[in-house]
Amino acid sequence: MPPRLFTLPRRTRIVSRSLQLRLSQEPAPLHDRPRACMMSSPGKRRASNAAISPPPIKRKAQTTITKTAVASFFTPTSQKPKERTTWNERMPPKDGKDSNDARATLLVAQYTPESYEAEPPSKRRKVAAFDLDGTIIRTASGKKHADGPGDWQWWDTCVPLKLKSLYYEDGYRVVIFSNQGGLTLHPDPKSKGPKNTKRTDQFKTKVNSILSKLDIPITLYAATAKDIFRKPRPGMWNEMLNDYDLNGTEATPEMEHSFFVGDAGGRTAQLVSASAVTANAAIKSKGKGRAGPAALPKDFSCSDRNLAHNIGIDFKTPEEYFLGEEPRDFVRDFDLASHPFPDADGEPKALIEQKNEKDIILFCGPPGAGKSTFYWKYLKPLGYGRVNQDTLKTKEKCLSAAAEMLKDKVSVVIDNTNPDPDTRALWVALAKKHDIPIRCVWFKTPLALAQHNDAVRSMNGTMNPELRAGLPALAFNSFNSRLKEPKVGEGFQDVVEIEFTFRGTKDEYELWGKYWL
Repeated sequence: MPPRLFTLPRRTRIVSRSLQLRLSQEPAPLHDRPRACMMSSPGKRRASNAAISPPPIKRKAQTTITKTAVASFFTPTSQKPKERTTWNERMPPKDGKDSNDARATLLVAQYTPESYEAEPPSKRRKVAAFDLDGTIIRTASGKKHADGPGDWQWWDTCVPLKLKSLYYEDGYRVVIFSNQGGLTLHPDPKSKGPKNTKRTDQFKTKVNSILSKLDIPITLYAATAKDIFRKPRPGMWNEMLNDYDLNGTEATPEMEHSFFVGDAGGRTAQLVSASAVTANAAIKSKGKGRAGPAALPKDFSCSDRNLAHNIGIDFKTPEEYFLGEEPRDFVRDFDLASHPFPDADGEPKALIEQKNEKDIILFCGPPGAGKSTFYWKYLKPLGYGRVNQDTLKTKEKCLSAAAEMLKDKVSVVIDNTNPDPDTRALWVALAKKHDIPIRCVWFKTPLALAQHNDAVRSMNGTMNPELRAGLPALAFNSFNSRLKEPKVGEGFQDVVEIEFTFRGTKDEYELWGKYWL
């Protein structure tokens, strides 16, 4: 006999179905709900067809932690491999300046291979120095600036082999000097500029990778500010000499065998046949999409060549050193060879003569033209007072100070730039008011030379008695845009033109006769 099926009464079945329907509409317990629900706003219903998780592609892109990184995190410190690169920071020398705001601006990385055998620092007296970007490495992306710390490759495949050979076979001390003005080690709290130090961390990551792949004892110096460390100034070279006991205390470098390689050689643009251009040269085609001559662009700077000049060692570009190419033509903004130290009998006898019992002498010339030096050397001994806006800060105070001196029957020198007739007219009017003549001394110093003088002064305390800070390029460009040649017709008794000649001691010329920009 077949088993009997148990059935509920009709009313009971209706109640049961109603209960099931209510239960299906009740919210799930909190711990059983999807995580997305827990983050939704109260009172808002989540769409029933919305994805709970990101698509597979997005989930994969968000995973950046590698198994190696996880393993390294849980590895005890005692068992982790030793860091081969050590970093430190250094401040520029005080040089008589106020050091209250002094901050470290030089970043130094020293790499020591695992197989390194200790030796006296001064054992290697031959120095092989290299620039970094555009010399040892270039971007892997082909862009001018790297996309990140991993965007680099050797400038040429021969670079690591060449540097290893220099150290292990030829006995050279190998170092890197690099300008890294985009880095900020310690942001100036007074500055309105960016204060993010992320770039510095990325730079360190990149350098760690470069030096570990090179794997030779090597030190990298990176100048991050426009101070004594920045090429072509010799600060990084001097730090290296101290680090390796080559500053004369223990030993000195073999200058005749030392050299510097860099891509900032002041090379001019050059047309060459496409077949004659190496794969490493940056080429800009004269005609897009057609064969023919190509242009090697000019170098962005001459700072690397000028650094080698300052140090007194040989210079080569990467193409010359690594690829054996012939040197290209180069040019500097101004050539120090055009300004030798004057002979004893070559000093001008009378640059200016005193013509009046009392008068005003108005200077006209760019910053760094030698105006103040001219005053102290030639006009101060004649009893002239000096008015200078760098000291007094405002034009009104300058006019007031000059008027007081004239009342005291003291002749006055106006030691300002005075580039245009409107500015000079204020002093012509003052001379008329006091019924005395006014003369103009026009310093015809080329702008590039004036910028050089300004850099020499700001970088060397012995030649900067007033402790003036270096001026930005804007100050020189502003003067040049406003300059109108002074004329006697403006009301001057005469206009005396002064061509620049170095006026100083032999020791001062040793400093002046180097490139500083």
